[in-house]
Amino acid sequence: MNGTIHDAARTLWNFHLVHDELRPADAIIGLGSYDLRVAKRAASLFQAGFSPLLVFTGKSGNWTEGLYEKSEAETFADAAIAEGVPRAAIRIEPEATNIGENIRFTHGLLGDSAMSVIIVTKPQTQRRVLATVARQWPEVEALISAPPTGFEEQPTAAYPFEKLVHEMVGDLKRILEYPAKGFQIPQDIPPEVMAAYDFLVEHGFDEHPG
Repeated sequence: MNGTIHDAARTLWNFHLVHDELRPADAIIGLGSYDLRVAKRAASLFQAGFSPLLVFTGKSGNWTEGLYEKSEAETFADAAIAEGVPRAAIRIEPEATNIGENIRFTHGLLGDSAMSVIIVTKPQTQRRVLATVARQWPEVEALISAPPTGFEEQPTAAYPFEKLVHEMVGDLKRILEYPAKGFQIPQDIPPEVMAAYDFLVEHGFDEHPG
């Protein structure tokens, strides 16, 4: 993997990050995925007193089909319980298969009881979550958080650097296309981010599952 691809990937990584300053909320929402570090981050925020309620959402998606024996939400709940979160403090939404459904179905689960939420996701999906919740649950005050994982530490043996790059390119494609479909609010894309995106697509990083 040459340095230019690495640099372009880092440019996308930095764009996808959101640096919200957290404050107490009515619920913490952990979005299910292949990355159990999200569950642990949500558990740590619960234990730090940011909310008395922890919600995990997710059935399976493009990256987790067949990965877990249970739904993403149930698997993440088990991970949070292992971190010391009481089972009674957790609610589960086990049907969502993408970020839009994560948001809509959790809104349906909580109704008007949640006026403010902290949404915990992977670092590289924070901006996509921000744009999605602003369109699909606009009345809620949403803060976006993620595990404090750096760019170099995000890849794992199961999800190596190449998969991370495909994922980030795919999510930027959605950020570009989804506003016209009513799924997300528009985002300003800096020229250097578009250049990095185009470069990575030209080098074959366009295989994020549909």
